[in-house]
Amino acid sequence: MEYYNYIKSLHLIFIITWFAGLFYIPRLFVYHIEASTKQEPERRILTTQLKLMTKRLWYIITWPSAILASIFAFWMLYLMPVWLQQDWMQVKLGFVVLLYAYHFKCHLIFKEMQNDVIKWTSNQMRIWNEGSTLILFSVIFLVIVRNAINWIYGVLGIFLLGAMLMLGIKIYKRIRSKNSDA
Repeated sequence: MEYYNYIKSLHLIFIITWFAGLFYIPRLFVYHIEASTKQEPERRILTTQLKLMTKRLWYIITWPSAILASIFAFWMLYLMPVWLQQDWMQVKLGFVVLLYAYHFKCHLIFKEMQNDVIKWTSNQMRIWNEGSTLILFSVIFLVIVRNAINWIYGVLGIFLLGAMLMLGIKIYKRIRSKNSDA
């Protein structure tokens, strides 16, 4: 078990890089959506570059990080199977399932945008971008606090955080539209 901390460190490193990808990919989607409204040749130049950036981020950083983070997580659970009986871990694993659902939905959006299929507005994508933030907050608090009873308060806090993020997005949208009108 002396190597447990090395496995835990690698798990955390790949969680961080996975979230970096999940934070940045919707931002690139926003840019792609906004580029699709430009006139030619600007639209073609921007979308070609954004497709390349998105593809590299997704396949070189985000997917490998997700897979490696999961491998190291399973390894830690193999070494510490008692964690699976703890309430906080069961709740955390529920959030991990949500994280993978978010990841797979991002993959579907990625595939659509690679084929120039735009189904989202830039504002909708900005809101979607906050999904990974809410999951990250939830998981971090669960791992640090490790008390499943207090997770109820944590969920209420997450909803409050979500409401504050939505308010921030609305304020940003107003400022942005005000500046574009000026």
